[in-house]
Amino acid sequence: MAEHSHGNMDIREHEKTFHGFIRFLTWGAVAVIVVLVFLALTNA
Repeated sequence: MAEHSHGNMDIREHEKTFHGFIRFLTWGAVAVIVVLVFLALTNA
C-alpha cells in the first residue's frame, strides 16, 4: 500500500470539473432570469 503524503494529490481534474459546474450554474441562472424577464414583459 502506498504511503499517504498530505498535500501531494493532483487536483487539476477536480478543479476543471468544478469550474465547469460553476459555469453551468451561471449560464443556468442567466437563462432563468431571461425567461422571467420575458414573462414579465409579455404579462404571462
